[in-house]
Formats: sequence, structure tokens, C-alpha cells
Amino acid sequence: MDIQDAQRESRSVFIGGFWGQLVSSTIWLVSAALGTWVTPKASILAVVIGGFFIFPLTQLMLRLSGRRATLSRENPFNYLGMQVAFVLPFSMLLLVPVGLYNLNWFFPALMVLLGAHYLPFGTLYGMPMFLFLAGILIAAGVVIVEILPVKDDPGQDLCSSADRLPAIFHRQAMRTDRRRRVADAAALRAGL
Repeated sequence: MDIQDAQRESRSVFIGGFWGQLVSSTIWLVSAALGTWVTPKASILAVVIGGFFIFPLTQLMLRLSGRRATLSRENPFNYLGMQVAFVLPFSMLLLVPVGLYNLNWFFPALMVLLGAHYLPFGTLYGMPMFLFLAGILIAAGVVIVEILPVKDDPGQDLCSSADRLPAIFHRQAMRTDRRRRVADAAALRAGL
């Protein structure tokens, strides 16, 4: 299987990351709500604990929508997907000293880590949109710390939106890609 076929299968199976980003944005939204109406600790716990459930919830949503939830054995990106999944939880250990030094830096620092986590998705799916999203998250995390040092962190709301909007665009792109493949297959069968 060549790289373009592997990327096409990844986009098709995982709907271009739609469910993963939708689950992630929901967790960020819940975290933002808890940070606004409960406590910063509740907010941090929600995003950290919820983050560990992104992959299983994504798998569940794929299965509930009637789709397979794994790549074929021939796809060389099987291992890339697994490696990408472990990068964020391991790198989140860096958030402990950041949060202890300045709790207001926790979410901007998490945005930088999340942006770095999204970089390999550009290769996995063959979708430059993930590179753009990664850049936005990394830049926003830095800007929030350096330029907008505020008590109520806008990073949670921004992260929720930054995940939700591309999820919608990615799903539409997958529908368009599927229609194009169906049309190409029909043209091949018709001998065009």
C-alpha cells in the first residue's frame, strides 16, 4: 500500500478525524464550563481525565455510526496512529510543573502540546488542515501566556472551537471525497 492509499484509508475510516475532534471539543467545552462555574481544579481534571477517553469514545462513535474503527493490516499508518495517541498523555507530564508554577499557564501550555500532537495527523490523513490547526493552537497558547495574561483563561473556549470547526469541515471534505471516488468508479465501469 502506498502512502496516498494509506492516507485515503485513514481519512475514510476515521472520517478525516471528525469524531475525534468532536469528542475532543466537547471535553474542552465541558472543561471550560467547569472552569467558569465550578473551580479551576474541576476544569483541569475534566480535560485531563476526559482526554484519556478521546480515543475510546471516538472508536465507540465510529462503531455506532456503522463504520469500521480500524485500519487494514496492510496500512503502514497503523503504528503512526498508535504512536500519535501516546504522545499527548506522556507529554502532559510537563503540565505538572507548569501548573504548579502558574496555574493560569496550564491551559495555554496544553494548547501548545495539543498543537504539537496534531502535527502528525497532517501525514496520517494527508490533510494540511491539521498543520494549520496545529499552528493556530501553538500560536494561541503562546499568545495567551505572553500577551494576554488573564485570570480567566480563554484557551479552553478557543480550543473547543478550534477542534469543533475543523471537525465539521473535515466531515464535509470526506463526503466530497467519497462522492468523487464513487463517480470515478462509475466512470471506470462505464469504460470512460
